Amino acid sequence: AAFISIQAFPALLDLPQDLEVSAVSCGSRHTAVVTRGGELYTWGWGKYGQLGHGNSISSDQARRVECLVAKGLRVEEVVCGPWTTYIRVLE
Repeated sequence: AAFISIQAFPALLDLPQDLEVSAVSCGSRHTAVVTRGGELYTWGWGKYGQLGHGNSISSDQARRVECLVAKGLRVEEVVCGPWTTYIRVLE
């Protein structure tokens, strides 16, 4: 089982330097960001598939949600719930 660190206090996001973040949302154990380019990055606890990577793997590293890119979808907004992630997209 993957170890997921818990951040109890505000911290800087560790994302690739060329990304400009336009929105952030935090669930109870996961985080999601939307970039100005419309890409979604997620990380944290993934037990229920809330990271959107097509599996239930947890990760401390931000990863781009590739299925949205493959479908040509541009993310406008993100809202994380306790075990869910909701997005609004443009096609």
